[in-house]
Amino acid sequence: MKELSLLHPVNIDPEYRLLPDETLHDLSLETICKELSREEPERFLIFRIMSAISGNEEVIRYRCDVFEDVLRFPELRKELGELLEKVDFMRRYKSFFRETDGEGIWELLHRLDEMYQYIQCIEAIYECLNNRDIRSEGFLTLKQYVYDVYQDHAFEELKKDVTAARIEASRVKSVTLGVNLNDRMEPVGIGVVSVNSKYFNKSGIISNFCDHFNQKDDIQDTTEWKKKYTYHTAETENIFSLLMDATPGFKTSFNLGVPVGIVNPFGDGQGERVISSLGRAVSTMINNTVKSLKKMLLNHINVNIRAISDLIPELTFYVRWAEYVEKLQAKGYTLCKPQVISAEKRELDTKGIYNLKLVSNPVSEVVTNDLIFDREHRIYILTGANRGGKTTITQAVGIAYLLAQNGIYVPAEVFSFSPARGIFTHFPADENQTMDLGRLGEESKRFREIFLKADPTGLFLLNESFSTTSFEEGVYIAHDAVRALRDLGARTIFNTHLHKLAMEIDEINAEGNGDSLVSSLVAEAKDGKRSYRVHVGKPNGMSYARDIAMKYGVTYEQLMEKR
Repeated sequence: MKELSLLHPVNIDPEYRLLPDETLHDLSLETICKELSREEPERFLIFRIMSAISGNEEVIRYRCDVFEDVLRFPELRKELGELLEKVDFMRRYKSFFRETDGEGIWELLHRLDEMYQYIQCIEAIYECLNNRDIRSEGFLTLKQYVYDVYQDHAFEELKKDVTAARIEASRVKSVTLGVNLNDRMEPVGIGVVSVNSKYFNKSGIISNFCDHFNQKDDIQDTTEWKKKYTYHTAETENIFSLLMDATPGFKTSFNLGVPVGIVNPFGDGQGERVISSLGRAVSTMINNTVKSLKKMLLNHINVNIRAISDLIPELTFYVRWAEYVEKLQAKGYTLCKPQVISAEKRELDTKGIYNLKLVSNPVSEVVTNDLIFDREHRIYILTGANRGGKTTITQAVGIAYLLAQNGIYVPAEVFSFSPARGIFTHFPADENQTMDLGRLGEESKRFREIFLKADPTGLFLLNESFSTTSFEEGVYIAHDAVRALRDLGARTIFNTHLHKLAMEIDEINAEGNGDSLVSSLVAEAKDGKRSYRVHVGKPNGMSYARDIAMKYGVTYEQLMEKR
């Protein structure tokens, strides 16, 4: 069986395209992810999954169906959420894939813990999916996989062996360390003195030091441990941090090249593997336990832990998004399942679309719009009043595509779309990014770079591009850019204040082959009031400026009348 995944069917090797950093920034993906989880590792995982999109229609439909199952069953979502907490995944994520460089006690216990977490995952997923009317191919495949594992005799044997091994390993409750001091009473080496079957039971190493030194000096002639000396039981603190706090001059890093059993915290070659060095020393002292663990793990070497561990970030992705969508729906926001059509059509039909970033406002204040992409409306020149919602709708389309291609419900009433194999944004750059080339030079260079990376299925979102030069120069450059986008055939929204460009649409269309046409999209404004709606129609030219002038009483007639 090929790789099991909830992000793509097992019979498909999806080709992902990593979205440019500028696109992720312009679409505010990081800000959106902050709404999904309070945990930084979770936000990072979700961001990473969404940063790479596939234009494959089957992959997107697959994700849409998986997400719908997670959204349809709140109890399933709750149980999956408890599973994520049970395996403490966020703390252990990197360890699932870490290659160990030895077979010491820490490495063996690490692998044993993985086995234990694997068993818990299998049992929890089996219970989650059993007796539920799941419909998505992704969950049905997972259900069958887990059922086969759960029913296999080898799984029962694994459970027994892991349980027995954990009982045996649990006999080790503490390790006694000896610290060598130099003439200045600074630590120069750490060694393992003994491995114990009991915890040290008196807390407060500082108080113990005080208890001892307030009495008469009692310096031993040997290193034999006298039981009257007790030690701190560190539940949340690292023992080496504790030693640092208690001992002046103790350093945080340790030498890697010293013999097993003694670690020198000073000198050249300081590193971070003191735990590994001490682990090898402990391993030699509990040799029978180490041999037993090795034998058990060798018997189950074919257990595919990664098949399940790889699903944990994917489940996190779906669960957090479903929780957020349900929360928005409860507030009255409309979100819909995206409908996927052929990528080659390069079309879009959406009704009631709005910008996801507006959900902090009351539902009644959020303005929605309808929009299509087809042959006659492949490229939009969007004009209208300043602060009339042009950037908002431009960004709304990009966010909707990003969500849809990840299988997530879209902020709209209807969203039927052809997937884009790339989403490219061209928003104004920060000042410090334009120092070398100048703002216009930087804009031109960046547009060339994204244009050369795109194919006809791409989506371009241009926001006031080429507006940092004179009006005539801006129109000249923008005219050629739109002609190139027309010949490429990529869906485009070009939000601009260059109204002359919108007035040249007929000329631009006449020069092309007719496969993709440019259309005018206007942000409505009447009597200086903005509706934040857009519609296909002729550009208003400078009429919006007169509306603003009238609103603030600065037309010639108004000024002269008041005077």
